[in-house]
Amino acid sequence: MLPGESGLVLAKRWRAHPRTKSIPIIMLTARGDESDRVAGLDAGADDYISKPFSTKELLARIRAVLRRRAPEQEPTLVIMGQLSLDAATYRVAFDDQPVKLGPTEFKLLHYLMTHAERVHSRSQLLDQVWGDHVFIEERTVDVHVKRLREALGERAAVMLETVRGAGYRITTQTQGVVSVSPAA
Repeated sequence: MLPGESGLVLAKRWRAHPRTKSIPIIMLTARGDESDRVAGLDAGADDYISKPFSTKELLARIRAVLRRRAPEQEPTLVIMGQLSLDAATYRVAFDDQPVKLGPTEFKLLHYLMTHAERVHSRSQLLDQVWGDHVFIEERTVDVHVKRLREALGERAAVMLETVRGAGYRITTQTQGVVSVSPAA
């Protein structure tokens, strides 16, 4: 028993809160009945260890939980048409020409490219790019989208669409754009 409340209540609270829902939880307890283990796992624990246990077993279970909880590795190279972004080298290019971006525009483009063809509201972009702990105006997104379009240049900027009343998306399905090649 924890001081003040049970581990079950604490686990449920942590799982319900957006800031703590992804923190791994391992319950260490003297209660080893099947019903107790099931209740602990149902409350949100990633693992449940009954006393007595060895240090080696505890460490092995911690490693196992961390392996299961490790974030998926996002691809370092993302390509959409002629636009490419390499997160490992922090390089962006359009039609093999380098594109210079500020750190926020880079993160914004990276998020949009790894979640292409989907419409993202300003508040979603604020949470995903700036983080949910930052309190800034939603119109800040508009400023950074404008900067991103300017940096991408006229030909690439059409990939970044404003979806009226909904937000922004990046797409290779640009409408109304006609590509004209110079006569040979």
